[in-house]
Amino acid sequence: MKKIERGMAFVDEKMDIFKCPVCGGSFEKIVGRSANCLKGHQFDFSKKGTLYFLKHGVKSDYDDAKMWQARRSVLRAGLFKPIIDEITDQLPKNKSLRIVDVGCGEGSTLKYVEEQRANKQDAYVGFDISKRAINLATQDEGAGFFCIADLAQLPFASASFDVVLDMFSPSAYEEFDRILKSEGFLFKIIPNENYLIELRHMLYEKNDSHYSYSNDKVLSLFKKHYPHANVKRITYEFSLSNTSFENLLYMTPLHWGAAAEKIDAALEKGLEKITIDVLLLMVENN
Repeated sequence: MKKIERGMAFVDEKMDIFKCPVCGGSFEKIVGRSANCLKGHQFDFSKKGTLYFLKHGVKSDYDDAKMWQARRSVLRAGLFKPIIDEITDQLPKNKSLRIVDVGCGEGSTLKYVEEQRANKQDAYVGFDISKRAINLATQDEGAGFFCIADLAQLPFASASFDVVLDMFSPSAYEEFDRILKSEGFLFKIIPNENYLIELRHMLYEKNDSHYSYSNDKVLSLFKKHYPHANVKRITYEFSLSNTSFENLLYMTPLHWGAAAEKIDAALEKGLEKITIDVLLLMVENN
């Protein structure tokens, strides 16, 4: 089956997941190679089987092919494996789930969740604002459906997902609450102060704001919305033996503001391992 056929089949079978970002209405049918809502707004499938739901063009620093390729290499080497394992361990084992990955990037996280939950008949949706990332995500032969969408106005129906997964991405908590089913789960990952600390210290001086990191504002806002959330710290050292330090450096936005000489020096020196230090924020929607 071609990618466009696979994408069209997913939307046709699970049309109740989606809503029109223009009028907010339900999708009615697929005509030709387009998904149409009840009021006739039309969204064309790309050759890769994706849908473009943005109502306006978006320019983003994240639409960087080198960054996404580097990120795929490091993630496929297992950079976030212990984090995702912790999340999948929390998921119900006895039923099929509809799972959405917020800011899914090049799709590695969603693919790994799918592999961990093989034979569960789950439905997987990933979205991002980066077209390059979404195109890369479609290269896998997984079951996930990918689209380009706006976090602030999600093209998904209310109560359409059992799980909302947010790995290091911005959040729109009102929208998360809207699309999450009753008894659904929200998992959000945010960095802790020691996240990638070796890289930070290689690229920046002590007086630079990027040298250290605090998640106080992000954590405070999350707790304001979800005061009864469970919080778990996950920390470990990850060996770079199965990938490269260069990929690690270019997979994160940390290199964007670094001086060229700092980047060159870091690439020359390299690292054998890197510290992962995050908080897993968990909410069950009652």
